[in-house]
Amino acid sequence: MSALDQRPVVTDDAPAVSKRTRHVKGTRPSWFVYACLGVVLVASMFPFYWSLLIGSGDSYTIRDPNMSWIPGGNFFANAAKVVNDPAVNFWVALWNSIISSGLIALSVVFFSTLAGWAFAKLKFRGSSWLLVFVIATMAVPTQLGVVPLYILFSDLGWTGQLGAIIVPALVSAFGVFWMTQYLRQAVPDELIEAARVDGATSFRTFLTVGLPAARPAAAMLALFTFVSAWNNFFWPFIVLDRQNPTLPVALSLLQSNYFVDYSIVLAGVLLATIPLLILFVFAGRQLVSGIMQGAVKG
Repeated sequence: MSALDQRPVVTDDAPAVSKRTRHVKGTRPSWFVYACLGVVLVASMFPFYWSLLIGSGDSYTIRDPNMSWIPGGNFFANAAKVVNDPAVNFWVALWNSIISSGLIALSVVFFSTLAGWAFAKLKFRGSSWLLVFVIATMAVPTQLGVVPLYILFSDLGWTGQLGAIIVPALVSAFGVFWMTQYLRQAVPDELIEAARVDGATSFRTFLTVGLPAARPAAAMLALFTFVSAWNNFFWPFIVLDRQNPTLPVALSLLQSNYFVDYSIVLAGVLLATIPLLILFVFAGRQLVSGIMQGAVKG
């Protein structure tokens, strides 16, 4: 018998056995995980539901001990009062919040990615100590710089203008640290050397190699920065006036009367939250897909 005749015989049952799927124990979350996620979801949604309950009622709803847990029918009427209140300047405040938050998010992403690329992939003297100094600035409270910052913008004549809240937030120390840590692991040094061999300059290498690799982290940084700038109240309240406010500053004017109608206040809060919810709905899928794509590439 030849060697060819001594080969093992493969039966038709072998492919069926190899293709049979096996259930790996422990890969599916248990009921306890789903229960914890459910509790977190309910706790996260309860403030919105409570705002809807009060915002859809009247001025006596929040003081009613027998308040119904079903939303009332006054939400649109209360929202109309917020929008049409001349002291609030709702549409001006909404436009100012969109412009300032969008510009701040774009600027923080670009400059933080550029600085993170320099700290992560460019070798220069004192880079480690400079990065430590940048990170240390996060420990300095914002309130310490309010007085000199206000004096500076007052001398420049920028008080009451959007530039006074955009310029100080063009770059953030957290953004630099975030992008530095991500780019150190996401971009291999061999890819940078290949771009340099092809004749690319340092800035072109950043545009063609660094920016595409930083897309998942940049998307998260842009989203968090936009939400933070949208909700910022302290500095805009100091440097802006009533004729040119952002949404948090404008909504604070609803509480400036002797009698505070919390149904109108919370209706305004829900109106200010709707743009953020729309942003999460449209950007959430791209954000998750970008994170997963970066994880697969990594």
